Amino acid sequence: MSLWPARVLSMLRIVTALLFLEHGLMKLFHFPVAQPGAPDPLPTLLVVAAVLEIALGVLLALGLFTRIAAFIAAGEMAAAYFLGHLPAGFWPGVNGGSEAILYCFIFFYIACEGGGGWGIDALRDRRAVRS
Repeated sequence: MSLWPARVLSMLRIVTALLFLEHGLMKLFHFPVAQPGAPDPLPTLLVVAAVLEIALGVLLALGLFTRIAAFIAAGEMAAAYFLGHLPAGFWPGVNGGSEAILYCFIFFYIACEGGGGWGIDALRDRRAVRS
């Protein structure tokens, strides 16, 4: 059973990263569809958010620079909540911010815990131990 926590952490990181990446792709490239509710054209702040979501989503999915990428992603999601959702009301279920809060805390957990056993960072760490 000692192998499972690292594997499940990797699965959490990969699935969360791919969903995060999808949000950036929907904003910037309308792939697979346009981001629901996003203005067209995107304001500069949302373009920056989309670029971050794509770049950080790829890094996190690969498990490369995992801790710093997750920390930046957590910060982006905190900013998204406070700038984009909180002004619409206090309750996350009402202001549409539940997903931003969840992403924020998952990414913060990954920043603290690391990316698990599957990823480029873990591969580099294993190679460094052998050297």
